[in-house]
This record gives sequence, C-alpha cells and structure tokens, in this order.
Amino acid sequence: MTSASASEAPPVRERLTEVSRSRAARTQAADTRLRTLLTDALTEVDGPAGGVSVVALGGYGRGELSAASDLDVLLLYDDRCPDVGAIAERLWYPLWDERVALDHSVRTIEEALAAADADLRSALSLLDARHVAGDAALTIRLRTTLLAAWRRSARRRLPELEESCRERAARVGEIASLLEPDLKEARGGLRDGVVLRALAATWLVEVPHANLARVREELLDVRDVLHEAAGRRPTDRLLAELQPDVARGCGLPDRDALLRYVYQLGRTLSHTGDIAWRRAGRALAARSGRRITRARPRPGPLLTPLAPGVAAVDGEVVLAPDARLGRDPLLPLRAAYAAADRGLLLAPHTADRLAHAFVPLPNPWPEEARRLFSALLGTGGDLRPVWETLDQAGVIDKLLPEWRRVRCAPQYSPVHRHTVDRHLLETCVRASTLVRRVHRPDLLLVAALLHDIGKGGDREGGPGGAGVAGGEAGIGGEVRVGGEAGNDHSAVGAAIAERLAPSWGFSPADVATLTALVRHHLLLVETATRRDLDDPETIKQVASVVENADTLDLLAALSEADARATGPVAWTPWRAALLARLVSRVRGQLERGQVPLPRPLLPWQRLLAQRGVPDVVVEADSEDAWGAIRITVVAPDRVGLLATVAAVLALARLSVQSASVETLDGRGVSVWSVVGDPPDATVLRERLTAALAGGSDELTERLGRMDAAYDQPTGRRTPRRGAGHPAGPGAVSAAASGSGSARVPADLRVVKDASAAATVLEVRAHDRPGLFHRICTAVAAAGCSVRSAHVSTWASEAVDVFYLTGADGRPLTEDAAARVRRSLQAALA
Repeated sequence: MTSASASEAPPVRERLTEVSRSRAARTQAADTRLRTLLTDALTEVDGPAGGVSVVALGGYGRGELSAASDLDVLLLYDDRCPDVGAIAERLWYPLWDERVALDHSVRTIEEALAAADADLRSALSLLDARHVAGDAALTIRLRTTLLAAWRRSARRRLPELEESCRERAARVGEIASLLEPDLKEARGGLRDGVVLRALAATWLVEVPHANLARVREELLDVRDVLHEAAGRRPTDRLLAELQPDVARGCGLPDRDALLRYVYQLGRTLSHTGDIAWRRAGRALAARSGRRITRARPRPGPLLTPLAPGVAAVDGEVVLAPDARLGRDPLLPLRAAYAAADRGLLLAPHTADRLAHAFVPLPNPWPEEARRLFSALLGTGGDLRPVWETLDQAGVIDKLLPEWRRVRCAPQYSPVHRHTVDRHLLETCVRASTLVRRVHRPDLLLVAALLHDIGKGGDREGGPGGAGVAGGEAGIGGEVRVGGEAGNDHSAVGAAIAERLAPSWGFSPADVATLTALVRHHLLLVETATRRDLDDPETIKQVASVVENADTLDLLAALSEADARATGPVAWTPWRAALLARLVSRVRGQLERGQVPLPRPLLPWQRLLAQRGVPDVVVEADSEDAWGAIRITVVAPDRVGLLATVAAVLALARLSVQSASVETLDGRGVSVWSVVGDPPDATVLRERLTAALAGGSDELTERLGRMDAAYDQPTGRRTPRRGAGHPAGPGAVSAAASGSGSARVPADLRVVKDASAAATVLEVRAHDRPGLFHRICTAVAAAGCSVRSAHVSTWASEAVDVFYLTGADGRPLTEDAAARVRRSLQAALA
C-alpha cells in the first residue's frame, strides 16, 4: 500500500479486527466439525486410522470462510481405506442436514492430479489444499506431488492462466474503475490474489507475500462487512445502495472514503500482479532460451548503464553501483524517465530505496529536473506502470504532495471511466500524441497532469468525491462563456497550478499560461457544444479568454486529450468537428480580427421558402463528419413551429444535435441536424406535413404516452439513445447514473452577455423522451421565438441551450427572461 493508504489503515484495521476474528472462528468451527464427523465415521465403519483424510480446498483451504462461502472439501483416500463411500455418507449427510453449503469431492491422489491437469480452476483450488483431519501423510503427499506437477507444467499452464485473467478483467472490469466493483472477480480483486499465490508456487517469480497477505486480508474484511449488509442475499459486488452501510461497518466516514479505500487495495493488488506477470513472462522466455541455446549461466547480473546512477538488468531499471543515493535529488526522476522511455519495469525495490532516501529538489527546481519531469509525462502508455510503482512506494507524494487529494478519488459521473488520478495520467498519455501540434509540449503535458487536480478534496481534511458534487457538468465542471464561473474544481486547480508552477521552475509567463490552461480546460468543449458558433459574440468572448494563438493551440490539444481520456462518450466525431470549427473561428478572430458571419440559407433552401408550399427535405449533412442527417422544414411561420417539428422527430426516434430557424417572407425555414437510424424520407415528409397541417394534438398525446412509459420501472433501465430527446452522439443509458437522477429538478439559467442578438437560456435536466419538444412548447407558450438551439448530452443528463428572441426579434428583457425561466421550470417539474 502507498504511504497515503497506510496512514489510513490503523483506524480501519481496529474496526475490522472483529471481522477478521469472525472469519478465523468460522474456519476453526468448520475444521472442528469435520474432525468430529470423520472420527465418528471411522468408528462406525471400523476403518483403519490411515488411508483417508479430509482436505480443505479453495477459500476454505486459505482460511477465508465468509458467512456466504461454500465449504469446499475433498475426501482424499487410497487403497488402505475399506469403504470410502460409507465414510463419505457419514461426512456429507450431517452437513446437508445442517444446511451447510457444501462443495465436496471424493478422490484419490491420482484422480486429484488428473482433475488439476484437466481444469485450471480445479488446479488453483487444489494448490490451496490444507489438511483438516485424518491421515496427514496422505494430504502431505498430495500437496507435494501437486506442487511439483504445477512447477513442471508452468510453461504450459501460465499462458492459459494469464489469458483467463485477461478475459475476466475485460468482462468484469477493474476494481479501481467501477462505482460498484466486484470484490472477488474484478481485476485487482480476491481472485487475482489467488492467481498471485499460484504464480509464487511456480518458483519462477518472487511475490511480496507479506504485502499480498495484508491487502487480501483487508479486501476480505470489506467483503465480510458487505455480506453482513446484504443480509439474506449476499453479493460480492459493492452495490451503491449498500455502500453507506459497508462504510460504517468498516469504520469509514462515508461512501467516498470506502471507495477510495477499496480502490487503493485493488490497485495495489493489480499492480503487484502486473509486475509478477511481467517477470514470469521473462523467466519463461529465459528458460526456453536456455533449452534452445544451451548457453552457460552468467556468473552474475549484467548491468547496462542508462543514465548517471541508473542501469538496466533483466528488463528492469535499478540503481547503478555508483548511484549517489541520498545525495542526488534528480535520481528519482532520472530512474523513472529511463524506465518509461525504454518501456522497462522500474524495479519496486529500487522505488522503495528512492523513497526511503529521497532528497527534496531545490525550490525552484533546476532546469534539468523540469526537463526530466516533462519528458516523463510525455512517455505515452509506459508512463502508467512507472508512475504507479513510484506512487506505491511513496515517491509521488514527495514530488507532488497535492496528489493525495486525487489519489483513487471516485468519479460518480458515468461518463468517466477512471478515478481522478488515473484520468490525469490517461490525459498525459493522450496529450503525448498531440505534442507536435503545440509550440510548448512541456506546458501541454504539465497542464494535462494538473487540469483536474482541484477535484477530490483534501486527503487530510477528509475525502471528497469527484463528480456531481464537484461541479460535474459535461466532462467535469462548469466554465461559462460570458457568465460568472462558480468555485468549481477548475478554479481550485488553477490556484494549485499557480502555486506549484513557480516551484517547478517555470517562468512567470509560463505560470500564467499553465494557470489559464487549468482554469479554462473545459472552455472550448463546452462552448463548442453549448453555444451558437455563428454568433460573433461567442467567438469574441472565447478569444478574449485565450488571448493568443499559441495558447489556443495548447487549450485545443488539452481539450482533446482530456475528452479522449474521459471515455468514448466524451469524444465523438461530432464533438471533434464542433471543436475544430470553434478553434478555426477563434483563430481567425485572434490572427486577423475576422468575426464569423451567420451561415446563410443555401440557395435551394431559399427557393423552397419562396415557393410558399410547406415542404420537407431529408439529406446527409455534408458538413458533418460522422453521419448526421440534415432535415430542412419550410412552413408558414408561427409560434410553436419548432415544437411541432421536434415532436415528429422524437416519435421517429431521432436525436437532435442542433436546430436553427430563419424567417423569410412570412415562412419559417428550420434546419435540423439529427442522428439515429436513417428515416424513410417519404414517411418522415408525410408525417411532418400532416403535423404542420394541424396534427399537433395527436403528436402531443403520443409523446405523452412515450413519456409515461419511460416513467415505468423498466423504462429507466432501457438505453434511450435517439429515443426522442436530443441525446447527441455517444449518449448512454439512464441506468448508468442511477434511476434516481430523473427526480432531480431541472436547472435553468439565463447566461448574461452571451449574445448581443438573443437571450441565451441554458437548460440542464435529466434526459427523457420528448424533452426537447416540451421545452420548445413551453417557450412558444411564453410568446418567445427560438433563433437556434444547441444540444449536448452527457450520459443521462441533458444540457440544452436556446437562443431566444421576443416578438420584436430582439433579446428578451430581464423581466421577460425571468418569466420564461419560471414558466419552463414549472413545465419541466
């Protein structure tokens, strides 16, 4: 465990001591009962003292019986046993009568060995065989023979075992990436602890037994408390509704602290496994090579110098004999960069030595330290294992004490696939592929590391979650163009960056740039998806924040890296295209003072309007790179036109990404960009024409039925991409964020000074069928017109932005805007 988690362990362990004792007592009680039953059975059948034994397997063999565990028992015998069937009956039937969950087998040593050879799970279970009662020599012979066979077959069995671990990780996920982790099957869970014991039994690799035993013990304690909280329906999955009770049972203050604790245990276990598998693969390759080449073993390890004080041996980075340990403050950075740059393993014992003899860097850091640190962040995917090794040893805490606040901090938004600290590393990995786009790669990489450092809360003052409570909006916060920003994680992170950057040796100008990048890391994505990019005011306001083209390039690269690291929902071709369009227009404003003009109607759209006949045209959107559909609707201009069209699109299961309206000679021309299964153009045209001719009441009724169906218990568990609300590309199911989120009231905000031509209203609500239609209907009822609408959905939460004008075509007055806001609030209640 890291130094941070170790500091939390004593109070937790004090509370869980009773849990551990209960587990040991259950194992002891089971042993006593089986000894008694075997003694009685041998007496009844008048059998000899030898030739039969009771052996505990699996979790029972390891002494890990929980209240919900099966009793995994092997009745082992040889030809000295006169009637093994009668003995087995006298063992199993009393246990069945006592309603003990029994997993039993009756085998000879040869049969047990055959079962282990044929089935990997049986082999793992037998490796934990422990004598309980009867002929101890028989059990010892089984264990000795089995372990010898396991070592001989390691070359054949370990690839199979490793593949099974990969498959399980892909199927179940990783403990430290799940809001409801499976403590047994997830990567970094109890099953991986069993695998590590099996790896150690091959004698190919050395596994830190004491640390492994401690981590497994703590995970078992949490699982036992989970089983108690679950009652009659025990589960190994740490369900959200059980987490508060489990936290209290573990002596932790809240759900957030519990998840941090479990994540740290899982990460320690998975990191230990990564190192063990890497070393096992190297050992198997070396053993195979020796058989082929018959080379003589070297008299000692061959060190390859990599940097001053740093060398490589057998694929691992270690300290060279001439390393000035305890005197060279650059040694940790030099060793870390050497390992990550070459894709080598930073030996854990080397990281431990570096942590123990750590020499603080001078303040400010020398240029070489800053260069090594930036270079380390730019090493791509090989950064992850090296950083984790340093973090497990406690080196990161010494280099970057602020890391404690984000270490293993959960993110409750389903959009995020990583904890805060892992997300920061993933952003660095993504940013390393974009460094050639910017003039200062070092600033990009450091900003990637720090952009979410404001999340997580102070580890010393108590854990604080990262997610909705931390100002989660979109990919992680609120940055408003033309509006005041709250005290969100971006502002907190900017203050931290402003304090750290000078101590790392950055110049005042660089400090200002880094601070701005952290403060505004959400600016471009949120503006691109929630503002009218044809509005000159939008472009001017972004340009005033960014100030120059170099910073714009850095911010664009950081935005992409952040979104890609967040997950597939956060970075789609649609969002990429919008971001590129915004960056291009802001660059034109910064470099040439160009103000974008609103996109005019296309000539054929004007011809449709001039014909004076209602019409609908469905076509592929040539300006969209990801397959959106553009729908142009021409109809007599009237209040509620947008709502009627929105209803038809909702019933056609199309998701709106944007809509704009222009009036020409008394006719409204609305242009929609939608996604979903391509509709039959003729059918959609007929439905739209009928609705525009006066069928809106029927549409409203059908939407009402869809809305009511969604409110049924099963409705919230059904993925609703394209089910009526402008969900946007990449939307995920409502179930991802919990069914209760639909009951959170909608949040409506008038964004001041966002546009000179319209009033900008931002609506945040739980995504549901027909939401866009409901908003348009309420706006029309208030006597307002929608000039354009922009849609963004993150998981199950919608953020829709409307540019509104009054009957005179001008922005709303403050009083009118407040009335519209209240009217919408009531309509969405």
